[in-house]
Amino acid sequence: MESKSNTFSSIPILDYSLLSTPDGHAKFVEQLRHALIHVGFLYLSHPPVSQEDMNALIEYTPRLFELPQEEKNKIRMANSPHFFGYSRFGAELTKGKTDQREQFDFGTPYENQWKPGEPEYLKLWGPPQWPSDELIPGFKETYLRYLSQVEQLSYEFIALIAEAFEISEDALSPFFNGGTKPNPGLMQHRSKIVKYPARKEGESDQGVGPHFDGGFLTFLLQASDHPGLQVQNLAGEWIDAPPIPGTFVVNLGKALETVTQGLARATSHRVLSPVPGSTPRYSIPFFQNIAQGVCIGDLVLDFKPEILKLKDSRGQVGATDSVNYTEYGQYPTGYVNLIGRVKSHPDVAEKHYPNMFKQFFPQGLPAQGSAY
Repeated sequence: MESKSNTFSSIPILDYSLLSTPDGHAKFVEQLRHALIHVGFLYLSHPPVSQEDMNALIEYTPRLFELPQEEKNKIRMANSPHFFGYSRFGAELTKGKTDQREQFDFGTPYENQWKPGEPEYLKLWGPPQWPSDELIPGFKETYLRYLSQVEQLSYEFIALIAEAFEISEDALSPFFNGGTKPNPGLMQHRSKIVKYPARKEGESDQGVGPHFDGGFLTFLLQASDHPGLQVQNLAGEWIDAPPIPGTFVVNLGKALETVTQGLARATSHRVLSPVPGSTPRYSIPFFQNIAQGVCIGDLVLDFKPEILKLKDSRGQVGATDSVNYTEYGQYPTGYVNLIGRVKSHPDVAEKHYPNMFKQFFPQGLPAQGSAY
């Protein structure tokens, strides 16, 4: 839905089941093209991911945070040069301010292949840390099965984006180390399980501050019925994206915006903490990565003039509260992502990337990153 000012006032809902018929497929691609150019966010209903696995993961989520603190600390993120593991409440920064959330970072299976002398950013991918299966039986198996399905969906979506923009799917394969299908060992994608506790009276409502996502696509499973996710439209207004059961929220990252010459739109978004007295909000985002060695400024895609002209109808983007990932186009993607991680998790950077830590935190560790 769009207002007279040519900016959106709600998030469109696309039905994946439309793809099962030729007419439905054409309708879906047309709706997708509009969402890519004008909104940068969409709901995806009837996704090709097992509802049973989605429900099981949602049920596991509160139990994960109820693990004893000493067990959570055993897999704290500071152990991992790959920035996987547990982050206590208030340990992450966005735009230099503390995010009021507790989280676990996980990823698809990957064995690190970094060797001394190679760029440090190649250390960023590697094996996740997992809680003991004795403490939360079946969680790892369920989550990995879920991640495999969402990874497959993310590649199918890349093919649909190529179709919507009338380019070859092969044009996007360099961004995935030569493939646009799941291939163990080629790529690693990330996921989080996040808890936003209800804020106390007088406390900051920054669950996570305004930001862009970095890669191509994010698939968010909103794992409780709390509102809180908000998306910033062209006029700078914050639009609610409340949970809709059985859907993913899909949004575009800054890398996709860059390589499409701004045709696809990365949209600023934030999460507000639940109101005082509420139960916690839970969410499970999946972040589709692109190849670490790609400098996306060198791989900008070519489009038919009539396709590129479609973005002119969008109008100019107004004020935005997000400033991250401005380095895209200048450096390899892996380095850009490492910069983002270092800024968000200074305690991990201090231990595993000391030179970059000193570069971004010359005064030392901020208070919220110093104690566990």
